[in-house]
Amino acid sequence: MDAITSAPADDRRAIEFSGSLKEFLPIAISNFALTVVTLFIYRSWAKARERRYLWSRTRFIDDQLQWTGTGMEMFIGFIVVSLLLGTVYLAISFGLPALAARFGTGIFAILIPIYFAGFYLYGLARFRALRYRLSRTWWRGIRGGSDDGGWRYGFKAIGYYLASFLIAGLLYPWAQAKLWNERWNKMSFGDYPFEATMTSDDTRGAYFALWGTFVAGSLVLGAVAGSLDASAGATEAHPLLMICFYVAVGLVYLNFLAAYYRAAVEWTRIGDIEFRFTADWGDWFKFYAKTVGLAIITLGLAMIVFNFRKWQFITSHLEAYGTIDVDTLTQSRTKAPREAEGFLDALDIGAF
Repeated sequence: MDAITSAPADDRRAIEFSGSLKEFLPIAISNFALTVVTLFIYRSWAKARERRYLWSRTRFIDDQLQWTGTGMEMFIGFIVVSLLLGTVYLAISFGLPALAARFGTGIFAILIPIYFAGFYLYGLARFRALRYRLSRTWWRGIRGGSDDGGWRYGFKAIGYYLASFLIAGLLYPWAQAKLWNERWNKMSFGDYPFEATMTSDDTRGAYFALWGTFVAGSLVLGAVAGSLDASAGATEAHPLLMICFYVAVGLVYLNFLAAYYRAAVEWTRIGDIEFRFTADWGDWFKFYAKTVGLAIITLGLAMIVFNFRKWQFITSHLEAYGTIDVDTLTQSRTKAPREAEGFLDALDIGAF
């Protein structure tokens, strides 16, 4: 057993997922059908139903998790944010060109604060989505959450990403580590606060390999594109080089993804419980290779069970160690937010 509690120990893992594809498939099929028939209106209820199943089949130490979020919560959040994003889109697509025709192209400078506002909203949404999901996740009658609204986090996200962008993306691992810590250090579960101390030390090498592969590949592709008129052979080779470039970047990205997950989980704890994520590059490669293969064979239909497979993959590689006296746990004193993760839902960024 990889976590020790006040209860008698056995040989089970602290985190186990007992769901089966046979059970989940009817949920996935009916969710897909209802979402299409209702022109995607049912999507929020489908996500709530999906999470209820996944959470209910996930055991942590001695009890199952429980998802208490509702489709209506997520639907209202989705509608509100979709209206906001739709208004901004219409203003940029139609309002700005009309103003530019009358006052000159200098009016497009207004796009700068709009883009900054977009980055702010994205950072705010990531924080509040995590807060919402923890507040709707219950274990032994106890839930998580945060009293922080994430307003300062949104500004910090702008700063970290801007610093990374201005130095050609080289500070991206540092920015990601800082933002991970900023989010999780504001969260708690019951009366236990999370503690995240991730640094970029464990991800910097993998990211620089990704950065170097992308830059080198882009230079090669640019050189080949520049010689297209001079060589028929270059014209024939260019599509193949493009495929090789994307495959190489994808494979190196999986190495960074593996390093990021391992570091983020390893340097996050709650109380005396520490975590470890054991998936390496090979595990991620097999998972995504199978995902792509199934999608091709089924003409994309297999994607309706992607979240099930991703949840199964993550829980099978997530381990917990340490001690916890379950009898001393008390309910969280944080306020449960009324809104759901509307912005991330509108951008189709899920909990996985």
